[in-house]
Amino acid sequence: MRLWAAGILGSEDFELQPASSDASFRRYWRVFHAGTTRVLMDAPPDLEDCGRFADLSRRFRAAGLNTPEIHAEDRAAGFLMLTDFGDRVYLGELTRDTADRLYGDALGALALIQACGPTDDLPIYDEPFLRRELGLFREWFLGSLPGLVLTPEESAALARVEDRLVASALEQPRVCVHRDFHSRNLMLTETGNPGILDFQDAVVGPVTYDLVSLLRDCYIAWPAERVTDWASGYFHSAVRSGVLQDEGLGRFLRWLDLMGVQRHLKACGIFARLNRRDGKPHYLADIPRTLGYVREVAGRYPELEGLSRLLDTRVMPSLDGLLATVSTTRG
Repeated sequence: MRLWAAGILGSEDFELQPASSDASFRRYWRVFHAGTTRVLMDAPPDLEDCGRFADLSRRFRAAGLNTPEIHAEDRAAGFLMLTDFGDRVYLGELTRDTADRLYGDALGALALIQACGPTDDLPIYDEPFLRRELGLFREWFLGSLPGLVLTPEESAALARVEDRLVASALEQPRVCVHRDFHSRNLMLTETGNPGILDFQDAVVGPVTYDLVSLLRDCYIAWPAERVTDWASGYFHSAVRSGVLQDEGLGRFLRWLDLMGVQRHLKACGIFARLNRRDGKPHYLADIPRTLGYVREVAGRYPELEGLSRLLDTRVMPSLDGLLATVSTTRG
C-alpha cells in the first residue's frame, strides 16, 4: 500500500494515519503529503469490489452529488485514492438545533439521487432480495438470542408479517437507492454538503428506503412528530419535482413505516452477524434503538400483530443475554 501511494504521489515523503473502518472488510487511511490530505481505501480484492465504489462515485458526481473524486485506482490490488471529506460525520454534528439544516441538505441530496441517480445496470431490489435480507433477522438475530426457538405458530406468524412487508416494498415506485443513507455515511462539508459515502451497494428499489434509513437512523433517534414532519415535507417536494405521483401522504407514510420495519429487522440481523461472525460486538449496542422503531410501528398496524407479540413476549426477555456480550467485551 505504501509503495502504491508513493508511486501515485511521486514521493515517499508522506504520512499514513488510520482514518476509519466500517462494517465491511475495507480500511481507510488518511494520507498527508505536501500540505494536503487524501484518503486511501484498502479493499481486499477477494472480499470487496473497490471498482464498483469507483464507478458509482463517478456516476453520482456526474449527477451533481458530492461523492469522493477518484484521484487514482488499482482495482486488482484493491486501492483507491479519494477526496478527503474530513472528520465531521453527521452523527457527531446533529443536534436539536442543527438537525433541520443538516437534514435539509441531506434530503436535498436524496431528492437528487432519486431524480438523477443511475438506474441502469444496478441490481433490482426484488422479492428474493427482500426475503434474503429478512432472513438475516431469523438466522443471525433470533439465532443469537439465548434459548429462543420459535414455535411453528410463531414462525408462521412471522412469515405472514414478512409477506406483508415484501408486498408493501414491491408496490412502491422504484428509484435509485443508496441503501445505507444515514448519519454515519454522510459528512458535513463546507461546500456541496453533505459528502456522501458507502454507496457501493446501490440498487433500484422502493422510494421510501433511503428516507427511512435517514429519518429512523439506527444510530440516532428523533421525536416521532419531527420525523413525520420531515417525511411529509419530502413527500410534497418529491411530488412537485415529479419523483412521485400524488399517491397520497397517508399511503406514503404507511410505505415508510413498513419499509422501516423491513430495514430494521435486517439491521438487527446484520448487527448480530457482525458480532458472531466478524468479532465486532460494539454494533450490538445499537440493537435496542433499532428494535424500538420496530416495536413502535408494529404496535400501530394490526397486520404486524404477530411480530409485535413475538418481540414483546419472546425477544425482549432474551435480549439482555445477547447484549451482555458488549459489556463483557468492554470490560
